[in-house]
Amino acid sequence: MKNQIYQLQIALKGFKPKIWRRVLVPSNMLLSDLHKVIQTTMGWTNSHLHQFIKDRTFYAEKSEDDDFWDEMDNVDYKKIKVSDLLKAEKDKMVYEYDFGDGWEHDVILEKILPMDKNTTLPICLTGKNSCPPEDCGGVWGYAEMLEVLKNPKHEEYESIVEWLGEEFDPTYFDKNEVNEMLQSKNYGVFEY
Repeated sequence: MKNQIYQLQIALKGFKPKIWRRVLVPSNMLLSDLHKVIQTTMGWTNSHLHQFIKDRTFYAEKSEDDDFWDEMDNVDYKKIKVSDLLKAEKDKMVYEYDFGDGWEHDVILEKILPMDKNTTLPICLTGKNSCPPEDCGGVWGYAEMLEVLKNPKHEEYESIVEWLGEEFDPTYFDKNEVNEMLQSKNYGVFEY
């Protein structure tokens, strides 16, 4: 199979307004590199475990000390490419990050495009809304945090502002900033 460009939509599940990104990646990108792309484009800090889920199979990085690995439907994703799981437009898989907070993302193959040597990959085309802060309690904790931030008189307001450490804008998204970060990372060499 010749390498192509995959246009993916990555959307956080279970939250409105929708938090999402649209990216272009090479079809032969390893899942381990797609993980890095998702972390960068969404705004996560890669502080927790993650996995991809497709057809009830869990694709993750195998840990040396995982005693339960063989008892579950886990596959070491070290050599698995995005095109091994997403083969046709509209194919979908789930990316889960931070098993405690349970951030699940739909990863949808929107378009398959011909490889173009003039396109720097990966690249973020667009997106909407800021990624929730790490360790805020999943979609429910994030929704509660946003409600508190709307009310400076709320008893938890000061502690949340202090915890965030800076002003937080849930609508913020800067494609150029994301692409600068993507270009500064090493995603290996992609054959055209």
